[in-house]
Amino acid sequence: MCLAAVLCGCAPPGQDQSDDEKEPHFVLGESRVNAMDYQGAVEAFEESLEVDPHSAAAHYQLAMLFDSKVPDPAAAIYHYQEYLKLDPNAENADLIRQRIYVCKQRLAADVMQLPSTPAMAQQLESLTEENRRLQDEVDKWRAWYQSQQAAKTNLPDNAAVQPTPTPLPAQSPAAAANHPETPSAPAARPRTHTVVAGETPISIARKYGVGLDALLAANPGLNPRHMRVGQVLNLP
Repeated sequence: MCLAAVLCGCAPPGQDQSDDEKEPHFVLGESRVNAMDYQGAVEAFEESLEVDPHSAAAHYQLAMLFDSKVPDPAAAIYHYQEYLKLDPNAENADLIRQRIYVCKQRLAADVMQLPSTPAMAQQLESLTEENRRLQDEVDKWRAWYQSQQAAKTNLPDNAAVQPTPTPLPAQSPAAAANHPETPSAPAARPRTHTVVAGETPISIARKYGVGLDALLAANPGLNPRHMRVGQVLNLP
């Protein structure tokens, strides 16, 4: 009832018509409230405060407008408090304090909400896309690791593909006597690399001129993200 009475142009409860309520901007503000031009009323009452900063009535009118018609809890709290400072013995002081408490609750609820702005929405979308990309990368690494483990499980221990030796041409007995059998060349030993501090699979592959995929395939149990210093890697 208090809100309705004030917004219809009535004076604050317990107050008589005073000089500040006769100020032209204040009167204009009341007429705009009656015409339901609440934004225009705010402008008029603010102009009234510029003429008389100690107008309790103007603070009261602005507080009520910001409380209900032009919602702005912070502004409503400010003008309610200024009204009580200028008129501490107002008959409606208890009601004003209740309204201040309600406005503070509304303000706290607004602060707790995540602001919805184009910039923040774009940032959220970017973070979501980055998370999706990283998840895809993790899935690819997991699939590669599982395929390597499956291949390792299906092969017999120490199995290796041996090259087929090329048969030597037949020699005559004389040639065999003059030329003893040439011993076969020793099998090529696999190349290895011992990991040192600061190395990554990419840097090792670049050092030996091999592809990263080939290096990883030659080391099925290798975790590229957790290599140890001193770990020995097979080189393709």
